[in-house]
Amino acid sequence: MPASDFTQQEYAARLEKNRAAMARQGIETLLVADPSNMAWLTGYDGWSFYVPQMVILPSKGSPLWWGRTQDKAGAAQTTWLDPADLFDWPEEHVQHPEHHPVESLVALLRERGWTDALGVEMDNYYYSAASHRILEQAFGPEALHDATGLVNWQRAVKSDTELEMMRKAGKLTAHMHATLRENYREGVPKNELVAQVQAAGIAGLPGLAGDYPAIAPIAPSGREASASHITWNDRPLVRGEATYFEISGCFRRYHCPASRTLFLGEPPADIRRAEAAVLTAIDDALAIARPGVTCEEVAACVYDSFARAGYVKGNRTGYPIGLSYPPDWGERTMSLRPGDTTPLQENMSFHLMPGLWTPDWGLAITESFVVTPSGGQPLAEIPREMVVRAG
Repeated sequence: MPASDFTQQEYAARLEKNRAAMARQGIETLLVADPSNMAWLTGYDGWSFYVPQMVILPSKGSPLWWGRTQDKAGAAQTTWLDPADLFDWPEEHVQHPEHHPVESLVALLRERGWTDALGVEMDNYYYSAASHRILEQAFGPEALHDATGLVNWQRAVKSDTELEMMRKAGKLTAHMHATLRENYREGVPKNELVAQVQAAGIAGLPGLAGDYPAIAPIAPSGREASASHITWNDRPLVRGEATYFEISGCFRRYHCPASRTLFLGEPPADIRRAEAAVLTAIDDALAIARPGVTCEEVAACVYDSFARAGYVKGNRTGYPIGLSYPPDWGERTMSLRPGDTTPLQENMSFHLMPGLWTPDWGLAITESFVVTPSGGQPLAEIPREMVVRAG
């Protein structure tokens, strides 16, 4: 995701929002380890999140990029930062048994005088216990503040440019689902079908190239689909089973996930009843997803539709989406579920997930949408009804 995809004014506004949030939490220097947050602040893009790396955001002045020497050239190519603000840790410290890269981060922070009121993303995939221990030993536990989600919340309302990228991702998602519908046949090994779908998402469309998504295709069949996050296997598709595919196109690291369910043969009455409940839930939820409505009010549309059909849904039914890296395309802030009273704002974007999982089968038809004054607007055009094929 080159930094040139956005104007410098947009990056400046992002920094301003984050610094205001830092001030409210008493944080003077923010250490950002989440690659999605790093990219959102600076444009940095690279498959380097398996080693320690951070964007350091002080209360004043330019952010710094800190990472592995091998990745410094990538930072120079993808961020808007000045080369003087790119710092690397010793290459020989890669997975070294006696040295840790964060030791060099400590030295950098001391050199700058940033040794107090440090914000760290404690509950984050990319910030390790070892990293925290080294920072705590260097500066004391009182110097470290939990800044989990601080940047994530600033990303919730999308800019027009971000929404344009998500709609492009949606075109890729629609292309992937069209490929799925065209090639879904009895006897086709599922790994072959998944390969075709992934190839479609990456090859893209004329003038619209795809990127790798943050989540691998979710594609369970039959009883497998009673588990919500099974990927795929080499078992041929058979009659009498529902298969749902949760997939997403990806453009410039922006996502637009969507699930659809396919059935070989004649669907039984309970699956048809579930499909009707899901389709009603989507219509009802999108109709009220306007600014000022709360997350739990949107979720209630889903739970109420399921209850009328005789089903109980025990998990959340949606989450915010946008820019992301593996292992998740969610933004990890609010959720569409009971008890979340966060009010929606215009240009927030969500993945609405009214899936149903029973002990014997699963059905998922989902929609990514943006909040508008007239309700939730889908970010992709994909037929929602279950795809039924005789064989």
